[in-house]
Amino acid sequence: MAPRAGPPDGGWGWMIVAGCFLVTICTRAVTRCISIFFVEFQTYFGQDYARTAWIHSIADCATMLCAPLGSLISNHVSCQVGIMLGGLLASTGLILSSFATSLEHLYLSLGVLTGLGFALCYSPAIAMVGKYFNKRKALAYGIAMSGSGIGTFILAPVVQLLIEQFSWRGALLILGGFVLNLCVCGALMRPIALEEDHKIVPGLLEKDYVPEAQKRDLKRMSLCSPLIKTWSHECLCYCSWKEYDFLLMPGFMVLAVSVLFMAYGCSPLFVYLVPYALSVGVSHHQAAFLMSILGVIDIIGNITFGWLTDRRCLKNYRYFCYLFAVGMDGLCCLFLPVLQNFPLLVPFSFTFGYFDGAYVTLIPVVTADVVGTSSLSSALGVVYFLHAIPYLVSPPVAGWLVDTTGSYSASFLLCGFAMIFSSMLLCFARLAKKIKRTRLKSLSNGTHSKQHIWTNGAIAYSVTGELDQKDAEYLALDTNSYSNR
Repeated sequence: MAPRAGPPDGGWGWMIVAGCFLVTICTRAVTRCISIFFVEFQTYFGQDYARTAWIHSIADCATMLCAPLGSLISNHVSCQVGIMLGGLLASTGLILSSFATSLEHLYLSLGVLTGLGFALCYSPAIAMVGKYFNKRKALAYGIAMSGSGIGTFILAPVVQLLIEQFSWRGALLILGGFVLNLCVCGALMRPIALEEDHKIVPGLLEKDYVPEAQKRDLKRMSLCSPLIKTWSHECLCYCSWKEYDFLLMPGFMVLAVSVLFMAYGCSPLFVYLVPYALSVGVSHHQAAFLMSILGVIDIIGNITFGWLTDRRCLKNYRYFCYLFAVGMDGLCCLFLPVLQNFPLLVPFSFTFGYFDGAYVTLIPVVTADVVGTSSLSSALGVVYFLHAIPYLVSPPVAGWLVDTTGSYSASFLLCGFAMIFSSMLLCFARLAKKIKRTRLKSLSNGTHSKQHIWTNGAIAYSVTGELDQKDAEYLALDTNSYSNR
């Protein structure tokens, strides 16, 4: 099948969006609803906050830690195979959890096994949306990622009802059957071949499909072509490096560091919102309803932010929209300790849910803007991998603070400051980059050169004509820089 010149921006792409929508329901919404089991687990096993919180932490950590494995299977085997395998593992983990006799049992089944299954599904499904859409990418992601909010809205009261009717064991068993729908989602993920993908996969390189600017890479890789057929170790290493060369991009490094703080701040809220509401006198059904509100407003944030940032006036400001949403969620966490009753917690769920949906939608969009569509699957695997350690550490740390201080205030304040710092880091990095670019441009305009050249680290352009090989190699050493001669 000949590669397409670009994403179709429609057609079967909408089925991919529908599949990704269902994947986010079965993965992220189910993970959020684990917090509804928190009090049940704590009461049944007689454990403290910190030990019980490890269940949710391990599930989230395994999902993000194994995200690169999901990307690897998607890239080298099939996205369909990866998601179907993940669905079977996640369902098995939930079913085994219904027979748990200790917290350690739940750590392995509900934490490790279910989290691993979700990992094989989540990042490949999200990356497939980026393969099928370009002009309407943010809107497509908004619809796809809204599954997390819709799923939370529906599943939160349903899970509470299942617990009351069938106990927590029966509820987990039913969720295990529900998660098998991931296998159906996997069947929808029809692969697509794009021209730009061929610059990464040496086995598919052909002169007709390689952009002019990539000829230098093609010449270098043509030396390896005969060896690839014999599975040369050197060529395999080179291919792997080409898939992850974005790791050295300064823009991706800053994004990666900010993701660590953002992930630390957002995770405890989904674990402790229900227990916190119960601690201030809110009923069980009202506490579950808070999660439902958060979920449905999450949907509005997904779709409206996706649609707005696709508009011409905001399309170039997606980066700042993302950091604004993260910062607003941080502010919400700072105010949470003073909200002591249900009427005050409802506006919190509205506000936090909206901006949570907003920045979750923009994570793959911002990542694609930084690394490009061809590296999106691998980059998303790394981005979600970076969520792993904060997701593992933050809920138990928050639980330890609750056990130590007897209050949720310290936990929520720490989460708020972490998210605000993540937002400020991105803001300062972008401002510093803009100042540097402006200064270099002014220096370039102030000289009497005959030729001005700009490069983005991969492709060099010249105002007066094409660059020769030596110039392009020299300029490619400095990413996003201006030079003249």
